Amino acid sequence: MAASLSMNAEPAIMEKPDQLLVFALDDQRCALYLPVVDRVVRVVEITPLPKAPDIVHGVVNVHGEVIPVINVRKRFGLPQQDIALTDQLVIIHTARRQVALVVDTVTGVVECTARELVVAEGILPELEYVQGVAKLKDGLILIYNLEQFLSLEEDVFLDQAMSPL
Repeated sequence: MAASLSMNAEPAIMEKPDQLLVFALDDQRCALYLPVVDRVVRVVEITPLPKAPDIVHGVVNVHGEVIPVINVRKRFGLPQQDIALTDQLVIIHTARRQVALVVDTVTGVVECTARELVVAEGILPELEYVQGVAKLKDGLILIYNLEQFLSLEEDVFLDQAMSPL
């Protein structure tokens, strides 16, 4: 006699891991959620943008698009350094615009489960620019919140500076 299988059992729902693009600034490992990343390119010449907020290096032309370049080091209080030919630009999009971030190097994409992620409020309430932390076997990675990279005032000034372009 054949054994019957119950078809009423709920199938196990697999948790889909979040994918993070990991990059380095000095010795600090940082990440962005992969869906906001459009592409990664080698650094190109950055054209200064008069009247732009201090946080903006300037603009670059990437495949015909003029994109503002954000000074991530300044935003996060890291020591300033000259942009090197080995640096990379991470082209991302926020709800309002596309921007480029200058990073030392992109190290790859990692997958994190919900158990490996801690939201910023769970660490320190009102932690600026940080959306959370990924707890991986090889250490912690800060996950940045792109929607807070530019203040409202900086966003308005950037719009004004880019309007003639």
